[in-house]
Amino acid sequence: MASTPPPPPPPPPPPNSGDRKKPEDKGATRRDSPSWSRYILWIAVGTLLTVMLVNYLTGGESREQVTYSNFLESVDQGEVEEVTYDNNDGGIVFATELGDFETTGPTPLPDADHDLIGENTKLEFETPKPNFFTSIFPILLPVLLLIGFFFWMQRRAQGQLGNIMSVGRSKAKTYSTERPGTTFDDVAGYDGVKQEITEIVEFLKHPAPFAEIGARVPKGVMLVGPPGTGKTLIAKAVAGEAGVPFLSVTGSDFMEMFVGVGASRVRDLFDSARKMGKAIIFIDEIDSIGRKRGAGLGGGHDEREQTLNQMLAEMDGFEPTDGIVMMAATNRPDILDPALLRPGRFDRQVVVPLPELDDRKKILAVHLKGKRTSDNVDVDLVARGAPGMSGADLANLVNEAALFAVRRGRDQIDAVDFDSARDRVILGIERLSVAQSPENLERTAYHEAGHALCAAVQDNHDPVHKVTIIPTGMALGVTMTLPTEDRHTLDKAEAESRMVMAMGGRVAESLVFDEFSSGAANDLAQATSIARLMVTEWGMSPAVGPMSLADGGPVFLGADMMQSKNYSPDTAKLVDTEIRRILTESEDRCREILTEYRKGLDLVARALLEHETISGDEVERLIALARSGPVTVHNTQTELEPETGLQRPIPAEVTVSEDS
Repeated sequence: MASTPPPPPPPPPPPNSGDRKKPEDKGATRRDSPSWSRYILWIAVGTLLTVMLVNYLTGGESREQVTYSNFLESVDQGEVEEVTYDNNDGGIVFATELGDFETTGPTPLPDADHDLIGENTKLEFETPKPNFFTSIFPILLPVLLLIGFFFWMQRRAQGQLGNIMSVGRSKAKTYSTERPGTTFDDVAGYDGVKQEITEIVEFLKHPAPFAEIGARVPKGVMLVGPPGTGKTLIAKAVAGEAGVPFLSVTGSDFMEMFVGVGASRVRDLFDSARKMGKAIIFIDEIDSIGRKRGAGLGGGHDEREQTLNQMLAEMDGFEPTDGIVMMAATNRPDILDPALLRPGRFDRQVVVPLPELDDRKKILAVHLKGKRTSDNVDVDLVARGAPGMSGADLANLVNEAALFAVRRGRDQIDAVDFDSARDRVILGIERLSVAQSPENLERTAYHEAGHALCAAVQDNHDPVHKVTIIPTGMALGVTMTLPTEDRHTLDKAEAESRMVMAMGGRVAESLVFDEFSSGAANDLAQATSIARLMVTEWGMSPAVGPMSLADGGPVFLGADMMQSKNYSPDTAKLVDTEIRRILTESEDRCREILTEYRKGLDLVARALLEHETISGDEVERLIALARSGPVTVHNTQTELEPETGLQRPIPAEVTVSEDS
């Protein structure tokens, strides 16, 4: 019986990422390596000049200069003991009892003077050899300048050639041992999102449990969500948790003025990732290169489509990409190419939505770390008052509250600072410099009172939070409502109540002034938008029925030129008729409410004229008092608010008569 050969040994595990050397970023230049070659020539020239200067300064001893006639007179008197004559330049150095002197004589020395000197004085003739540096420098200097010029030209040409040759290299930033310090603990909330991302991180760190059951890691994860929800922050947390090299790049880094650069950078990016064994590639704002191909007027963008084609081939082509995980982030998934989102490329789409109430509490707790807050600051209350805000909006809210605290001279953030910050973020800055006439101010007061009253008396509408006639943002007045809980759907009654509330300002002006103004333009736009959605998308019109007539609206210029409407002209006419009917019914309902609560309308408008800003509780109190009987609002005065030092009106004194 033949023996069975032993099974081959398993392949050695890949080296630990912690022991792997940090790969060089091909798209960046190493600034920490000194380039001594460019300074060698200048160092040599400087050394030569220094040596020549030192040699010149220390070339001889300092002697007193005298004239040649004084020298001859000293020789004639027998005072000169020794004379040294230089045959080159006629320099004479002579020694006397008083010291050494120096002069310059004729060249050559006349015979008479030669005989005079030679009678009683020791005479020496010398012909000094020229200094090496002094003799070579006049010849060497032009040569050095010429060599330096050619060397500079060569270096410049090499630099330009290197920039051209490196234009196709990836600009991705690589993080391995020096990863960002962000972890999943720094990402507040989003437990479901972190669970899916953590699964991929665990696969890269510990692939054995997944390999035993035959599971494979998703090749790509697409983070989808509104702006400011923390998609890039989650990617940074992955870089801090993964333990494998992390390559980060933005979609715009692939595009360049040269043709084919984007595809070349994609190839270089994946080649760098393959050399690392295991790696995560993160592309932020991938919609800049992942748009649908061939869309728009005149076709697509050739360079962008070439880049996308290369990315598709690298993600799921002939080249293996085992151990490489793609991550991308976008807030426009509707414009991405379908081939990019299919399984095998981006297998998962992880939605990063706007934070819920619990998530907002955790996010606020993170941003409040390190900030001095008062005891009356309730994080739960602040979170409930910030529905629909993203993580970036909440961070801005906390920062605005801190700025208000500093502006008011406090050393800690108070609850009133958060209220002011919320109004600043949602409504805009108050434009106190806008001057309005009394007639226009009264019209604005009744307009906002109409909005506030319609919102307050309807049971299925969000409660009124604040009403002001101070110009805020782009509006002359604002009525602000806040929901009591997070709402993801809208029923028919709620939609109708919102349209009634939007019509409140226009109808109030009609009842009081018997005319309309342009101040209701934005209100009509909001009401018309809700009515159109009820008819075309939400199926809330009995005449149209349960049919969706939503027009997706092409996002590319000219993409709808060859498309026709998916409904007939008769249906379009029916849609217009239903929208007009719904808006007319909402206006009639609003008129009935304001007519019934006319006393409350006058009372709220009068309070706005005197106080400029009132709260939602004050609106409800005034409406309740108006229903009890005839109401008289007395004149109010102002008082000094101790906390802010500003003049604030004293709450209005309201008198209700006993007879209804």
